Amino acid sequence: MRSHSKPVLAIIGGTGPEGTGLAARFAEAGYSVIIGSRSAGRAQETVERLGAPGRDLKGMSNTDAALEADIILLTIPYAALGETLAGIERAVQGKIVVSAIAPVEFRDGRPVGIQPQAGSAAQEVALRLPGARVASAFQNVDAHLLASEEDLDTDVIVTSDDADARHAVMDLVSAFPGARSLSGGRLAASHYVEETTTLLVILNRIYKAHSGIRITGIRR
Repeated sequence: MRSHSKPVLAIIGGTGPEGTGLAARFAEAGYSVIIGSRSAGRAQETVERLGAPGRDLKGMSNTDAALEADIILLTIPYAALGETLAGIERAVQGKIVVSAIAPVEFRDGRPVGIQPQAGSAAQEVALRLPGARVASAFQNVDAHLLASEEDLDTDVIVTSDDADARHAVMDLVSAFPGARSLSGGRLAASHYVEETTTLLVILNRIYKAHSGIRITGIRR
């Protein structure tokens, strides 16, 4: 990671709602952000849509984005996990890879949580990318709010078996006004965070809201 400046971030799956929201927020906070996609052209189209004075945004293929970045964030659908990770495995060796993936599918229009065999999507990422420093975060941050100009009234729980990676990702959260980072400990706890996303989707549909989570009783 480059010690003299903020880390360069790559958003793999950066053309979707969550990816574009994270990209815009990080770029607005002064980070250099690379939007990755299976199609470099589509990534560049997203950059042109998000571009604004002072924002450092680039569009590349997923592999090139992962090669260029210091920290890689995954905002891909769970169903695309295997294919996408196979294409970036060599590019992420020794780098922090953040899974923002919530394994949720819709059956008859209803959200249903998927139980990955590895325990969680983040743990599956760690198995598929053995040379990466895998962390889990951002699953519970609403994509609609990310795309807005509102402060994020939410906690972001970060888990990782690599303590330094966990703290580096917690530092990223400070780029979002209104958000607070909390350590969830080891990567195995990502299972509980991911499952909460399904509940939030259900609540948002019932109350026509864009909810997040707040953990009470913790001051930091």
